[in-house]
Amino acid sequence: MRIDGKTFLVTGGKSGLGEATVRELESAGGRCVVADLPECDVTSEDAVGALVDGLDALHGLVNCAGIGGGARVVSRDGELYPLEQFERVVRVNLVGTFTCIRHAAKKMRDNEPDENAERGVIVNTASVAAFDGQIGQVAYSASKGGVVGMTLPIARDLASYGIRVATIAPGIMDTPMLGRLRDDIRSALEQQVPHPKRLGLPAEYAKLARHIVENPYLNGEVIRLDGGIRMAPR
Repeated sequence: MRIDGKTFLVTGGKSGLGEATVRELESAGGRCVVADLPECDVTSEDAVGALVDGLDALHGLVNCAGIGGGARVVSRDGELYPLEQFERVVRVNLVGTFTCIRHAAKKMRDNEPDENAERGVIVNTASVAAFDGQIGQVAYSASKGGVVGMTLPIARDLASYGIRVATIAPGIMDTPMLGRLRDDIRSALEQQVPHPKRLGLPAEYAKLARHIVENPYLNGEVIRLDGGIRMAPR
């Protein structure tokens, strides 16, 4: 898909991966609409629906909104993982992603197809935690594993409308989610990456998102963007 002159919805677009994606798409001539708190909560069916319905046109969706949060299933002092915390992470990361996909796909199916018979592109954000989840990441891994698992069936479902779907699974990225870490912890994380030995950059995620949008044969795939890391149990 040609980006120039097209409209893209970017969730979580005020910071981190989403903000970098907005900059990348706009540098290519795209128009970006940001869905982020407090104006738009991706867990709100009404908020997402109103935002998408209010757009004159929509050609692409990049789902970057997400939250973390870790705890053991049963702590050493016998405390159970708070169920409300598990549900919150899954609701934002997985249900929120699906909510945005539903509304965006409905909007994009009415577009005129381009020369590749394409009407729209959807890029989701999973995580290497979907495959290499660490101790304490059960909710996060479950939510991102769900994003991975729904990529192919949704791509197959929306193929009849000419809408492609792909997912990026980032590794350890230099985003606000990791911004509170001590320098020694950050350095230890960097040493786990085979090459290059550093955290991933939001701009690198954005470049891959742009490539997915522009490459008409990328569909139904999950792409790891992680410097070759395979996460240890802790």
